[in-house]
Amino acid sequence: MPVRVVDTATPSSQPSPGQETNSVHPSPPSCSLLSAGRCFAGTQNVSSLQKDEAWKVNVRIHGCDLEQGYLCGTMEALNVPLADTPVVTFWEGEIVDAKNYTFFTGKWEASPEDDIRHWSKFPSFTPLLSQIETDGGKLLDLSNYPHIFMRWKEQYFVNVGVDCGLTIAGFYYVCFSCSDGSISGFYYDPSSSCGFYFNMSMLYIVIPIYIHCEYNFPYNHNAKLY
Repeated sequence: MPVRVVDTATPSSQPSPGQETNSVHPSPPSCSLLSAGRCFAGTQNVSSLQKDEAWKVNVRIHGCDLEQGYLCGTMEALNVPLADTPVVTFWEGEIVDAKNYTFFTGKWEASPEDDIRHWSKFPSFTPLLSQIETDGGKLLDLSNYPHIFMRWKEQYFVNVGVDCGLTIAGFYYVCFSCSDGSISGFYYDPSSSCGFYFNMSMLYIVIPIYIHCEYNFPYNHNAKLY
């Protein structure tokens, strides 16, 4: 979720060294709980030198392509201090699958040491650490792993301007549980002194609604039916 501006950083626009094109490795598990239309709700805890805050957060997944290692959605914070309205951002995500993306970010000012430090905050990452330290995790088979690791990068504000006093310069390290649909994440922004952690659980899936309209016309006895 957006954070208060400290010193806005501009993410690199260069292709990610962590993006892989090797088609040998399988994709992550086809997890039915991670799909377009899924909604999640939880809390984002914000820690700073001044005080700690808790923001209510809602997330909706709008698109998910496991084969390409891509997903996108919106994130809404309901009680952001100094904001007159809930703040909504659009984000895009990279799914770590050792095929399209690895555990090493390679951009957004995140070093390999930053990556390992943040991924290690998730207990489910521990069994993978030794392999990643050996070859970068490029030979990992994550197809049956019970968790899906991702990076979420907010791209723009949906309902407020860039002069709202918040920044989306950083990104999230995210861990998704395929068993219960819970999500946890840690925010990284080298220009911010705040620490962020969110924890969300799945609420429901949005089903497309098709509206059937009926029109009543005066009956014409002389009309012919074809």
